[in-house]
Amino acid sequence: MFYKPMLLPLLAQVFLTFTVWGWLYVTRLREMKSKGIHPQAVKSRSQLQSLLTDSAAPANNFMNLLEMPVLFYLAILLSLLLMVQDPILVLLAWTYVILRTIHSLIHCTYNRVMHRFMVYFISSLILLLMWLRLAAYILPQ
Repeated sequence: MFYKPMLLPLLAQVFLTFTVWGWLYVTRLREMKSKGIHPQAVKSRSQLQSLLTDSAAPANNFMNLLEMPVLFYLAILLSLLLMVQDPILVLLAWTYVILRTIHSLIHCTYNRVMHRFMVYFISSLILLLMWLRLAAYILPQ
């Protein structure tokens, strides 16, 4: 069986993205139905943002999951390519996914900015540590 420890956090992050995507569309469709908004009325992003305020947090979080996590995905793929999957990298990867999950929960529920920001900031530091760890394997000693 093909098993690499770094694949599990990668799959968890992908699952988180699809979960938020589902949450977004359930929330958005419910809001459109309750407000009687025809889909054509929100054909542009500016119309979406001004009319669909209840589903704004999941929409923003979904976009967040397509920004910094790109560097996470790249780090995972690089670790697989280089065949570097030490316990520190695996721990950092799982920590990143857990923090991004907490960030999404905060963002999509009570949305307290400072709570969300602190989790985001720490997750970004974890991602930086992943890259520094990878750099230690790549750069000559």
